[in-house]
Amino acid sequence: MEASSWDALRKQARRLEAQLDDQMIAYRKLVSMKSDGSENDIETDIERSLKQLQQVNSQMQTWVSSGGSEVLSHTLTRHMEILQDLTQEFYRLRSSLRVKQQHASLLDLRDFDRAKFDVEESGDSEQALLREQAAISRNSGQVGLSYFLGAPVLLS
Repeated sequence: MEASSWDALRKQARRLEAQLDDQMIAYRKLVSMKSDGSENDIETDIERSLKQLQQVNSQMQTWVSSGGSEVLSHTLTRHMEILQDLTQEFYRLRSSLRVKQQHASLLDLRDFDRAKFDVEESGDSEQALLREQAAISRNSGQVGLSYFLGAPVLLS
């Protein structure tokens, strides 16, 4: 293999790393904002870029394995570390986004249930609130008494 092949691989790795940096900046902004569904496109792009960078790193590994110098080995190690860091950050951000989406989904369901309760109980909402307040007071009193007495109490 010739030196120009190594240089071409290295340039390609740096280009992909810069591209991934830009994509991760956009993805970070998207994760910090309210989800609008556009995250799937950027996730696909990032996954594709990570795979391409992995392939370039593999080609560089083949180059180093076939008699590359210590300098080339060090350079490859650095590119592999960058890939690992970008991959970990992507998975961390994606996980954070999924948690936010699940949280938003649960809030939407809770709001839906609350609205349903309000509609069902609209004629008797004051009575329903009084019953709920009484139940909470009873349970709070039992918990406080059991804590004071040191005895477990089963709440109904």
